[in-house]
Amino acid sequence: MNKPIVLVSTTHSIEGRRIVDYKGLVGGDAILGANIFRDFFAGIRDLVGGRSGSYEKVLRKAKQEAIDDMIEQAREVGANAVVGVDLDYETIQVQDGGSMLMVSASGTAVVLE
Repeated sequence: MNKPIVLVSTTHSIEGRRIVDYKGLVGGDAILGANIFRDFFAGIRDLVGGRSGSYEKVLRKAKQEAIDDMIEQAREVGANAVVGVDLDYETIQVQDGGSMLMVSASGTAVVLE
């Protein structure tokens, strides 16, 4: 069975669609480990300049997982859209000297006409 489509927008409305019901705040979180080798090579990349492809890949994955969790929560409350979406990013240092990446997505679940 196909899951219903849920529109996601950082704006507070969807052009051409009217919000007919507010279902409340929904959110999703993803915490991913960035292994020690990535941490080491990203540190070197920071010293010499340039982009860290491994961190970018992990960041994209974490962002998508957080958004997917938020969408699933919206479906559970009967919404067909999430508006006013905000993404927050944090790096969490862990005891072994490594780090974890946390991404949070939140917004207002709504029903569009």
